[in-house]
Amino acid sequence: MRPSGRNLDEMRPISIETGVTKHAEGSCMIKVGDTHVLCTASLEERVPPFLRNSGKGWVTAEYGMLPRSTGSRMRREAASGKQGGRTVEIQRLIGRSLRAGVDLRGLGERQITVDCDVIQADGGTRCASITGGWIALRLAVNKLLKAGDITTDPLSAPVSAVSCGIYAGQPVLDLDYPEDSEAGVDGNFVMCGAKLIEVQMSAEGSTFNRDQMNQLMDLAEKGGAELAAAAIEATS
Repeated sequence: MRPSGRNLDEMRPISIETGVTKHAEGSCMIKVGDTHVLCTASLEERVPPFLRNSGKGWVTAEYGMLPRSTGSRMRREAASGKQGGRTVEIQRLIGRSLRAGVDLRGLGERQITVDCDVIQADGGTRCASITGGWIALRLAVNKLLKAGDITTDPLSAPVSAVSCGIYAGQPVLDLDYPEDSEAGVDGNFVMCGAKLIEVQMSAEGSTFNRDQMNQLMDLAEKGGAELAAAAIEATS
């Protein structure tokens, strides 16, 4: 039995609210169970120096957790003068995951920065950030299309991400914090439609075999499809 009472292949409840901020070109609040992330997409008519005069655009991301997004207050990273290694690793994952679903040449020479701010954490914050980040990106691109600034849609299928792991000897979908903190195997699966972008899997106390990995992949495909459907509904 999972701590939440969910079935092994059951996602936490998914809630997506769009247009939650006044100024960003695209924004959403995504809630996956008790993990809540504010995602905004900001458009700039410029690109990094290495892309100037290339005809290509760029998508990048930043990630952060509010001090009381967790059970005890965390010190703001700005107070220490630098980002932690976990933050840097996660925002790089978000950025490259979103870029995998974008035709950068079709975007033109402009940059979209996706900011993911964790309001409340209960496991799977990077996955919720990727899924919500794509929604914010989709909304920003919709504005470019509507204004006629671009003529072809540079986005393909929705980019979504979900965690899967082996908890109490069983493969489970969409780990919350109680499961994540005790899972023997933990994995994050990033998908663009039915295709994989990235898989991160590691033993967190027990090893896993090929059959178990395939079971986790099957769960990830199911969860990814549900998230993608929710993203399409939210941005249609």
